Amino acid sequence: MTKVLTKVPFKADHVGSLLRPENLHKARKDFNEGTITAEQLRAVEDQEIKRVVDKQIEVGLPAVTDGEFRRRFWHTDFLEHLNGVEGYVPDHGYKFNGIETERYNIRCNGKISFNPDHPFIQDFVEFKEYVGDRAVAKLTIPSPNQLFNAGIQDLDLYPNIDDYANDIIQAYQDAIKAFYDAGCRYLQLDDVYIAGLCAPQLPFSSSDLSRQDLIDLALRVVNGSLENKPEDLIVTTHLCRGNYRSTWAFEGPYDKIAPTLFAKEKVDGFFLEYDDDRSGDFKPLEHIPNGGAQVVLGVFTSKFAELEDKEAIKARVKEASQYVPLEQLCISPQCGFASTHHGNDLTEEEQWEKLKFIIDVANEIWN
Repeated sequence: MTKVLTKVPFKADHVGSLLRPENLHKARKDFNEGTITAEQLRAVEDQEIKRVVDKQIEVGLPAVTDGEFRRRFWHTDFLEHLNGVEGYVPDHGYKFNGIETERYNIRCNGKISFNPDHPFIQDFVEFKEYVGDRAVAKLTIPSPNQLFNAGIQDLDLYPNIDDYANDIIQAYQDAIKAFYDAGCRYLQLDDVYIAGLCAPQLPFSSSDLSRQDLIDLALRVVNGSLENKPEDLIVTTHLCRGNYRSTWAFEGPYDKIAPTLFAKEKVDGFFLEYDDDRSGDFKPLEHIPNGGAQVVLGVFTSKFAELEDKEAIKARVKEASQYVPLEQLCISPQCGFASTHHGNDLTEEEQWEKLKFIIDVANEIWN
């Protein structure tokens, strides 16, 4: 077995979401218009998830996802099925570079706890059964810190942010146990909020806490959520600066969060955006303990089809190895290919070509 395939996260890995095929777009549109049933929509989702799992295995990915094909957005579909959270249509979407997102968000409407009937549990069971022993079945969910975005906390229900944080921690402890009991051994927490704490102007916070207080709170919430994590469950976190129809939301290097989060967050790996200048240099990686978390360098872009220069990628990995040992590094796209149902501006064929390219480069670096 090659080194690319020996340890989670893998030397060649991917963030999770994949471009939705046209027939899935059509089925969801038909369902929303009332011309097909929920059962018929799910049958199309099942068909396409099976196809995309087979394709991931075919291109050589050792860890596969369901492409997030049952979701509209990377985060709201999970969060709105927690107790005490609801989805709604706000007056505006998120502001991205040159575009505003589709209007949809979540808010607190009760005391937060994990819903034991959360639909993601059965979704994962069915997904894992189909993957079988052919690859590692990876599950992606939003980080608990996404519940600290501006406007989500209900100040009447939760006037004290510590009480709010404690309920979120308990909900995620229960969620992690439920997914583990369902067979999950590779879980990724997607965290745009923490990445936002790197930005010169905080993009998602309406709190009167200082930046450092917010960073400390984010660390407490993630580590609290992982407090009872089973030894054989690998948990990584993905830090993203926005990924919507090939645009981005904010910028800023990792230096503001690195001394706290890189040094102390008790995850097994960090998926980090490094596909353009918005992410800064590799120096903040020096805060990651030697022999600690794996660092998955997102040095390939999922936003555009053009393949990166192979030698330039190798040079960037070598540069990063000045701060983190080479054996502690991995490579991937900086984000998924479709954080929302809209997808990025490339074709499915180009998506697969890029993923295969990443595997080929990883084999050259580590074998």
